[in-house]
Amino acid sequence: MLDFFISSAWAADAPQQGGIMSLLPLFILFAVFWFFLIRPQMKQAKEHKTMVASLAKGDEVVTTGGLLGKIKEVGDNFIVLEIAKEVQVKVQKHSISATMPKGTIKTL
Repeated sequence: MLDFFISSAWAADAPQQGGIMSLLPLFILFAVFWFFLIRPQMKQAKEHKTMVASLAKGDEVVTTGGLLGKIKEVGDNFIVLEIAKEVQVKVQKHSISATMPKGTIKTL
């Protein structure tokens, strides 16, 4: 009598296991993340590390804060940067964002 008002719920068939094909979207997603996010970031970090290691006295550099200056002293963790005539500041090596061509300061 209740079957008229409430239909019976029958169990569905078990889903078929696709094996490796069910993991394929996960592998594709990982490959996309690797080639578009992880790999370029690792390459950029490696380039920055080599640039910081090659800093020498007399190089003209720009810091992440936007200071442009000439390197006067190079230490293990810090460098002394001359930003104006007889105005020197001490900054961390890793805060250097780019090296500039020689003579950039004179053109400004």
